[in-house]
Parts: sequence; C-alpha cells; structure tokens
Amino acid sequence: MKVSVVLCTYSLDMYDEFLEAAESVRSQTYDDVELVVVVDGTESVHERVLEDFGDADDVLVHCNDRNRGLLESRNTGAKLATGEVVAFIDDDAIAAPDWVERLVSTYERTDAIAAGGKMAPKWVAGKPSFLPEEFYWLVGVTHRGFADGPTEVRNTFGSNISFSREVFLDLDGFDTDIGGRKGDKNLQGGETELCARMREAYGSGVMYDPNAVVAHKVYDYRTDPKWLLERAFWQGYSKRAMEVLVPESSGEETDFLRQLVTEFVPERLRWLGRSPSVDGLAQLVMLLVFTGLVGAGYLYAFTKW
Repeated sequence: MKVSVVLCTYSLDMYDEFLEAAESVRSQTYDDVELVVVVDGTESVHERVLEDFGDADDVLVHCNDRNRGLLESRNTGAKLATGEVVAFIDDDAIAAPDWVERLVSTYERTDAIAAGGKMAPKWVAGKPSFLPEEFYWLVGVTHRGFADGPTEVRNTFGSNISFSREVFLDLDGFDTDIGGRKGDKNLQGGETELCARMREAYGSGVMYDPNAVVAHKVYDYRTDPKWLLERAFWQGYSKRAMEVLVPESSGEETDFLRQLVTEFVPERLRWLGRSPSVDGLAQLVMLLVFTGLVGAGYLYAFTKW
C-alpha cells in the first residue's frame, strides 16, 4: 500500500519548520511513502523546495499559480498524489517515525476508508499552566475526552488524518469555501465538514489510532490568553456553521459538552478540594470561561447562519 503525504507551505518564515516536517515524513519506518509538497503560490519558497528536493525520487513538488489557501492546496496535492492512501500533515508539525506504518496497519486491520491519529503538543514557548487539557483542541492538540483508545471517530485533526485516495476524490475533497464562506475568515473545520459528508455517503468515519502520533508545535502566540479567548469564540461560531452545512456533524461536540458538565468539572472540583493549588483553580476557571465563549460564539452564529 503506497501512502502519499501532502505537505503544504507558503512562507519563507516557516521554511525551517517545513524542512523538519518534510524530513519527518521522509524518515518513516514504512518504506512506500511519497511526499507531495504543494507551495501555495510563493515562488521564492518554490525555488528553495526545488533546491532541496527537486532531485529526490520520493518527493513530488508543485507550486500554485497564486495563493489559493490551505484546503484547495490540499485538494491539489491529493489529485497529484499516486498513492492508494493520501495523508495530510502541516508544516508546523513533526510525524513520529512510525506514523505512516501505524496508519497503514489501521487500514489493513479494520478495512477503513479513513484513518488518523493523535496530535501531541510540542510546547515551543512552554506549557501554559492555566490551559486545561480539555481545551487543548484550541491549539490543535488532541484533548482530554477525545477518545480512550482505538475507535471510530467523526474526524481527527487535519494535520494527522488520511483517506483512501479514491474515497477522497469521490467526495471532491475539502470544501474550499470553508474559512471564507459568507466572507468570514474565522470559520474553521474543513476536515469536520469533509468527514461528516464521508459518513453520510459511505456510512463510515475515521478510524483513530492514538499511537499514530504527530507532534504539533505550539508557538508563543497560541499560548497568549487573548488569542485563546478569541479562538474559543470563533470555534463556537464554526460549530454552528458546521451544523448548517452538514446537519449530522454536531454529535461529538454535544457528547463532549455533556462530558464536561457531568464528569470533568465535578472531577476538577474534587481535585481542588483534596489538593488546592493556584494552577488547578486557574484551569477550572479557564475551563468555564472557554466553555462560555464557545457557547457565545455558537449563539452569535445564529445571526449569520
């Protein structure tokens, strides 16, 4: 089974990070891997990529004629790919050496049409003591409560997800209006929308293997409280938008909210009662604040959608 990994990039400022992501893909324990690099319309980046990878047999390089955005770039990469499976990783991520091997094992073991794994945090600026693990998804990291082990889920993060290429192309890939629909650039959730459509069309979700790990670099701006608060609001907005675009897409969010209210908040209160700490109190307060902001963004979206 050949696996094509699509890696999109566009900025010289991110070039060192891109190189680290690319080399993590090329250093996999699984042999039959093709790296598909899509440069999103930046000729200076394209020239650097060609200098570094132009002669590599396992790397395919493409440059868009102009900036077309991440989702369209990913779709282009999938069309150019030659593997039976197309996987996606971001240029601020690093794949574990056995990442592809574990994804392939999932396909072979479960007859899956899509597979993904865990996003682990790589705290570039240090781990913020106030950020509760239940809201790690705000920084693109798999959160507490996502899944306890290997199971079928609606979707994993877009930097650690893969599809049967035939299925991906049959679904016409990612909806490129996500992120810009109705002129609102804060709309998130390209993989959520695609996987909801996949479940409608094929009756299957994404098979999740928590041992198929990709590390996501969490830079200092992503640990800034103001950024996180704004992120929470717009994530709530996006979740309402997803309900409109794909009515059956909101089940996992409902389950997570129920788990927050009935399990995580009471558990944190018990922890504080047994072992009071400033960090523990801060995390409980932020958990409640983030929940409220997600709810506010969700309600605000009713005025737009």
